[in-house]
Amino acid sequence: MSAADTNSPPPGASPGMTLAVVLLGVLVVPMSISGAAVALPDIGKDLDTSGAPLMWVVNVYNLLFAAVTLVAGSLADLFGRRRVFVLGGGLFASGSLVSALAPYILLLDAARAVAGVGAAGVLASAGAILATTFDGAARTRAFAAMGTVVGVGIAFGPTLSGWLVGSLGWRASFLFYVVVLALVLLGSVRIAESRADRRPQVDVPGVITFVLGLALVMVGLVQGPESGWGHPLIVTSLLLGVALLGAFTQVERRSDHPVLDLTLIKNRRYTAWCVSTLITSVGFVGTLTFLPTYFQGASGASATEAGVTMLLMTVPVLIAPQFGGWLITRGFPPRVLMALALLLIAAGSGWLTVLEPGIGAGRLFGPLVMVGVGMGVSFGITDGQAMSQVQPERAGMAAGFLNTVRGGAEALVLAVFGSLLVSLLHSRVGSLPLAKEIASGNLPDGPEHAALAGHFTSAWHIALWWVAGVCALGAVLVFALLAGPSRRERAGHFSEQRREDRVEATVPEP
Repeated sequence: MSAADTNSPPPGASPGMTLAVVLLGVLVVPMSISGAAVALPDIGKDLDTSGAPLMWVVNVYNLLFAAVTLVAGSLADLFGRRRVFVLGGGLFASGSLVSALAPYILLLDAARAVAGVGAAGVLASAGAILATTFDGAARTRAFAAMGTVVGVGIAFGPTLSGWLVGSLGWRASFLFYVVVLALVLLGSVRIAESRADRRPQVDVPGVITFVLGLALVMVGLVQGPESGWGHPLIVTSLLLGVALLGAFTQVERRSDHPVLDLTLIKNRRYTAWCVSTLITSVGFVGTLTFLPTYFQGASGASATEAGVTMLLMTVPVLIAPQFGGWLITRGFPPRVLMALALLLIAAGSGWLTVLEPGIGAGRLFGPLVMVGVGMGVSFGITDGQAMSQVQPERAGMAAGFLNTVRGGAEALVLAVFGSLLVSLLHSRVGSLPLAKEIASGNLPDGPEHAALAGHFTSAWHIALWWVAGVCALGAVLVFALLAGPSRRERAGHFSEQRREDRVEATVPEP
C-alpha cells in the first residue's frame, strides 16, 4: 500500500480484489463508445433523427468525459480515489439507465452527457487507484491488465452491442452497462481508500474555467460542420472557449492548490506519453466508430454482422496489451515500441483503402488486424509509462490529465472524421442532407444505391490516407520526444533528489 493511503483498508480488501473491481469498472468506459456507435443507425430510425443530434449520442459522451476527467483526477487526490470511483460509477449507471428509457433524442443526448461525466470519474480514479496500490513490476502488470480490459471493451463493444441491437433492440445495449456498473458498485466496498497527504482547498476557479473552456471548444468543433463555421454561435463558442482555457493557465499559475500543476506538463517524458495517446486516438477512434456504419450502409450488413466484422480489428486490442507489457518488463525500449505501434496503425490505415462495398473478411483481415495490434500495444504501455514519470501524490492529477488528452482527442477525432466524410460526400452528391444520411449509414435503396456507395467508399479512402499520414508523422515525433532526458531534466531530478536527501537527514529516527 502506498504512503499516500491515509485510511485503513476495509475487510476483505486486497490488491487482487482491488484490481478485479477497478478493471470491471474500466471495462464499460470504452465499451460505451464502441457499442453506442453500432447502435446509431437503429437509434436514428427509432427516434427519427440523423446528422448532429444523432452523432451527439457518441460525441457528448466523449466531450464530457474529456472535460471532466482532469477535474475528477485531482478531486480524487483530495477527497479519496475510491470515493470518486464510486460516485463516477453511480453517475455512469444513472445516465445509462435514462439512455435506455429515453423517448426522444434530446433526452438521450442529455443522459449520455451524464454517463460521460461518470465515465470520467471511473477512469481517472481507476488509474490513480492502481498507481497507489501497486509498485514496480506489479504496477506494470496492473496497467497492462488495464490496457487489456480496455481492449476487451473495445473488442466486444461493437459485437455485443450489435447482438443486443439485433436481438433485443438498441435500448438493451445501454441496460447492459447498468448491470455491470451495479456489480462494480457492490465490489467497491472492498477497495481501500487513498488520497494525497495534503488536502488543500478545491481550485474552484480552475475547475470552472477548464470545464467550461474545453466544453465550449469541443461544442464548437463538433457543431461547426452542422451549423457552419461562420455561424455566430459557433464563432462565439470557439472564441469564448479558447479565452477561458487561456484564463485557466493563468489561474493555475497563481493558485496554491491548482487542479493542474503546470510543472506536470513540463515533464517532457510524461508529456510525450500524453502526445502518444492523442495520436493513437487519431489512428483508431474514427475507424472504430464509423466503419460499422459503412458496413451497414454501403454493404447492407446487419448490426450484428458489422459488429462481428469489427472483431478483426478489436480482438488484437484484447491480446496485444499484455504482449506490450511483457516486452517492457524484459527491457525492450518503450520509445521504440511506441513508435512501432504508431507505424503499425499508419500502415494498417493505408492498407485499409482496399475497402469497397461487399468486401469480404479475407481482404479486411490484414489491415484491420494490423491497426488493432498497433493500438493494443499502445494501450498496454502508455498509462503505465506515463504514470511512472510522476510522484504518487499526484497520481490522480496525472491520470486525469492523461485521460483528458485521450478523451479530448477522441471527441475531436469523431467530430473531424465525421465532418470530413460529410464534406467529401457533399462535394460528390451535391446535397448536404443526402450526404448526412449516407454518412449515417442510411443509403436509399434503388438504382442509385451503387453510385452512392461508391461515393461513400471514395470519401473513406481519402480519410484513411489522412489518418495514415498523421500516425506516421506522430511515430517520428513521439520517438524524438522520448529520447534521453535533457540536461535540464537530469539536473532538476538531481536537485530534487538532493533536497529529499537533506529533508530525510533532518528527521530523527524513531
